[in-house]
Amino acid sequence: MVAKNPSNVLARFGLANEALKAQLYEEAAEHLRVYLEHHDDEGNGYGRLADALVKLGRIEDARDALHKGIDASRRFGHPGMVNEFEARLEELEGE
Repeated sequence: MVAKNPSNVLARFGLANEALKAQLYEEAAEHLRVYLEHHDDEGNGYGRLADALVKLGRIEDARDALHKGIDASRRFGHPGMVNEFEARLEELEGE
């Protein structure tokens, strides 16, 4: 689907999830970046991007993704996700 229609952001999100499962973290991060540039995500996409970035050793970028995820989660009224992302930020403090 992405090959036929690169602007299909929901297909990119699905492809990113499959890439995460296959441990293709760079590919997952790229699809998530495109998805997040074009879709007003409620927070989950930022958390998945942070997962991929941590696996790639890009901790500062992962922190940035989590901060953006917190902002999105607050905007959409998802306090549980805010708490989860804040806890993940604390875990990354030592890295």
